[in-house]
Amino acid sequence: MAKPPAVTLDRLREIGGAFARHDVEGIVEAFADDGEFRNARGPDVWGKSYRGKAEIRAFFTALFAASPDVQWRHTAEFVAGDRAVTEWHRTATLADGTRQAWLGCDLYTFRGGKILLKDTYIKVVG
Repeated sequence: MAKPPAVTLDRLREIGGAFARHDVEGIVEAFADDGEFRNARGPDVWGKSYRGKAEIRAFFTALFAASPDVQWRHTAEFVAGDRAVTEWHRTATLADGTRQAWLGCDLYTFRGGKILLKDTYIKVVG
């Protein structure tokens, strides 16, 4: 049986590139079919979960439409086995002109080179 592809810094940077380009399909394809994205904000202690490619696609399509200039600048990246972390500075402008600037991180779990879980944490000033 072939070993699944390893998670590497290059793989994290490929995924980060899809986010930088607002490439929704590239983002969605990085996830396993049963992958989950946990947004930092939401009604539950983990924020709000989006499961499966359709929900993940809908979330990021709406995010990029609402904040067309949103960007994440990675400040650190780590890989350990099938787990990874990216630390970043996020900036965005909302439709009403409000500027956002957050520090945050994503905790990843991979399976077979695909994201099984992307769990986002943020610091919000104010």
